[in-house]
Amino acid sequence: VGFYSFSVFGRSNKKTERKEMTMASMKRRWAAILLASITLQSISGFYIPGVQPQTFQSGDEVPMKVNSMTSIHTQLPRDYYRLPFCQPSGGPKMASENLGEFLTGNKVQNSPYTINMLTEAYCVKVCQVKLAARDYMTLKLHIKRGYHNNWIIDNLPSAAVGLTATGQKQKHYAGGFPIGFVASDTAEAYVYNHVNIIIDYHQRDPDVAGYRVVGFAVEPMSIKHEFQGGYEWDGQETEGWTKQLSTCSSNAHMERSMIRANQVVRRDERILYTYDVTWRSSDTMWASRWDVYLNEDHLVPAQVHWYSITNSILVVVFLSLLVISILVRNLKRDIAGYNAIAALADEENDEDKEETGWKLVHADVFRPPSASMLYTVFVGTGVQIFITTLSVICFSAVGFLSPARRGSLMTASLVFYMLCGVVAGYVSSRLYKSFRGRQWQLCTILTATFFPGMAFFVFLFFNIVLYFLHSSASAPFLDVVIVAAMWCCVSIPLVFLGAYFGYKTKTLEYPTVTSTIARAIPKPA
Repeated sequence: VGFYSFSVFGRSNKKTERKEMTMASMKRRWAAILLASITLQSISGFYIPGVQPQTFQSGDEVPMKVNSMTSIHTQLPRDYYRLPFCQPSGGPKMASENLGEFLTGNKVQNSPYTINMLTEAYCVKVCQVKLAARDYMTLKLHIKRGYHNNWIIDNLPSAAVGLTATGQKQKHYAGGFPIGFVASDTAEAYVYNHVNIIIDYHQRDPDVAGYRVVGFAVEPMSIKHEFQGGYEWDGQETEGWTKQLSTCSSNAHMERSMIRANQVVRRDERILYTYDVTWRSSDTMWASRWDVYLNEDHLVPAQVHWYSITNSILVVVFLSLLVISILVRNLKRDIAGYNAIAALADEENDEDKEETGWKLVHADVFRPPSASMLYTVFVGTGVQIFITTLSVICFSAVGFLSPARRGSLMTASLVFYMLCGVVAGYVSSRLYKSFRGRQWQLCTILTATFFPGMAFFVFLFFNIVLYFLHSSASAPFLDVVIVAAMWCCVSIPLVFLGAYFGYKTKTLEYPTVTSTIARAIPKPA
């Protein structure tokens, strides 16, 4: 009894110690959670994966780049320096960084415009160009086709500042700004040879001398420049860089009301390109500087996006209910027929049991199709495309595919498609095995080459057409080789790897037994 009481007493002490230890651990855990919540409440930050904000000091050079010119009237983007525009010293140099930029037709290059942080610029001369016969025809043709410039500062595309029908200034954040216009009365082409570059900056910490670009707009103007005193410049003499212009001021920004005459595009015409730079302080944070590109500076209300989403959801729900109602009605009719058969006599039941609607084909539902190999190839490719699309959407929603990184969406799509080749090989091989197919090598080869091969050769055909049309949308030869190498060295081996595991897996088992003889399908009346 003494030993028993001692053991019970020892057990009770152990239980008490365990309870005390559990209570102490719970207290420590709740204290840690409370401390973490207090700490998190005092922290505020942002992060866009793959994008790092660039901070400039006062006087630092802010590089401006030019992209391919585009038009809503044609699907052929053109190289910026194809037209008689000013070129940087040393010639244009490519600024594109990834494969996706080349495949999407982006041809980003440096520009001759010099911009420094917080440094205002007034009527700065860039260069003077004399239009030869070919330059005149090319520039006039591009103006009539409505081509637009696409400039970039700190990965922000330029917004266009124009006039409305009432004469008020308005910004547009899509499509860049036009290179010129055509007069409605004389049908003459005029070029925008002067631009007001308007840059918004934000200082995150007033005590730290660091500034970030949060807005970029361009106001194009067409000005027939003239020097004071009737000076004629050939564009080469150094004296012309210091001569004052009578058409724009050197200490005030250019306004449209100051324009005397527009710069017409004619043969042997001399065009002087100039620009102004205006810096404006903004309260917009760097993390939200892309918001104006989505809502067009509040011209497009946010409700429009919700209207589109709601409309799509309602259409899907309506169609789903329609299909469900049809299926339920057919099932009710079949079930009523089965109940009627059950009420018949045994001999009548045996005669009518075979005439029972959709259950007649239960032994033919999982019968292999006539072109079973092609069917499995299409299913495997479809699963590959579906997973690729889903992965790209998820990564875009998280923020890894930011619009600040041009071409990242195309690059991610290619990479995910290549990696999902293992899924395509697995699905097609396992499905083909369930059909009792024996040419598994041919099935795997078709899965790896049929759809990607057609897509690649279509891309190659149009790339050759764009090359002969002198369009900047044509991908360079090296990038075409890179895409082909990714297909042959990454995608195809992964398809074979997935097919290997697919054929090693157990055969799919179907819920019904397939009949040996296929049921005859009556011809439609």
